[in-house]
Amino acid sequence: MQQQERQASLAVVIIGALWGLYWWPVRALEGTVLEGAWGTLAIVTVSTLTLLPAACRRRRILADCPWSTLAIIALGGAGFALYSIGLSYGRVAIVILMFYLTPVWSTLIGRLLGWPTPWSRYVVIVLGLAGLLLVLGGGGTLPIPRNLGDWLGLASGLMWAVCSIGMRLRPMPGALESTFVFSAGAALMSLILALVIGAPISRLAEIDWAQAGGWVGVTGVLWWAMMLSVLLWANARLEPARLAILLMSEVIVGVMSAALWAGEPLGTIEMAGGALVVAAALLEVYPARGRTEQPPSGH
Repeated sequence: MQQQERQASLAVVIIGALWGLYWWPVRALEGTVLEGAWGTLAIVTVSTLTLLPAACRRRRILADCPWSTLAIIALGGAGFALYSIGLSYGRVAIVILMFYLTPVWSTLIGRLLGWPTPWSRYVVIVLGLAGLLLVLGGGGTLPIPRNLGDWLGLASGLMWAVCSIGMRLRPMPGALESTFVFSAGAALMSLILALVIGAPISRLAEIDWAQAGGWVGVTGVLWWAMMLSVLLWANARLEPARLAILLMSEVIVGVMSAALWAGEPLGTIEMAGGALVVAAALLEVYPARGRTEQPPSGH
């Protein structure tokens, strides 16, 4: 069991770090018809099709799942789709930090559900919201989301908070089945946004698959189908506190890589706000230690 825990911990750190680089293939599609929502739709469609054979083999498991359980998993996928699309419209570090406000929403939702709320969780809310104000107001502007990417990052964190709470309140199918439903939910959300904010459908015939196909295929298989399946496998073997802390590698790699390679460094005030958001995420998991009920969880 300890061997499995060590393997799961190492896998989570690596997956978090690689998700910190997820903006790279997404941004590689910029300037093409697949920029934004259409690109994410193509990516998650590849993931869904990759996992379809496994889902068919385990169709009885999915058929036995309550619709509410499948809807919760699909909602998480929809939230991840918003995150993916947001990276095309906003600054990478800001979108990542908007997503990592998940603990604030988890705490508030848990309070609405009547779960015990220790004092530390109120500190989480204060730290998270203070960090939000600093990140959004770092340029001397009003502390509100400045572009579509910011809004999508914020919404993705809220949707993931709802999903993570729902997943802890009910039995879940296996990792492959869950990732299939997750990807399908992401595909539905991506399709909706592609039709609303994406390039006109008539331009899809212009797609240069020789240029974009490799990015779409690798991202759909590696980041979505494989990494998310392993992450859900690890989730069943690690306590929520450890999982959340190990996933902080995403924030570190994402912020640093965006500053180095995308030319998007954070200002001093924005970095201070980001530190508060990360502190809130770390503090949120500590009350989970030693508790028997299932608390809300972050990313």
